[in-house]
Amino acid sequence: MKPMQRMFNLTALTAAAVLYIVTASDLAAQGRNCAPRDAVVGRLAERYGETRQSMGLGANNSIVEVFASAETGSWSITITTPSGLTCLVAAGQAFEALSEALPTKGNDA
Repeated sequence: MKPMQRMFNLTALTAAAVLYIVTASDLAAQGRNCAPRDAVVGRLAERYGETRQSMGLGANNSIVEVFASAETGSWSITITTPSGLTCLVAAGQAFEALSEALPTKGNDA
């Protein structure tokens, strides 16, 4: 994975983690946009052609994953709780894997 793609994925994971803290417990409680992980991943693959691009550990030992399709440009961010319930927390269009160099050390631009 190229450095800028890692940076993009880290940014997406950070945004998802913040969004998770605010909304995931409400989503799980209400059951909206949530289902067993296999069902969510299958739907993202079948309907949108999305595959997992990155993942990380979020709050409360939840897994944060970014799915995307290079063909359609669609992307989704999911949170999976330790119990296996997966919630869709963000989705959109125009996904683009980037490969820009990180700023040099000491240069915060």
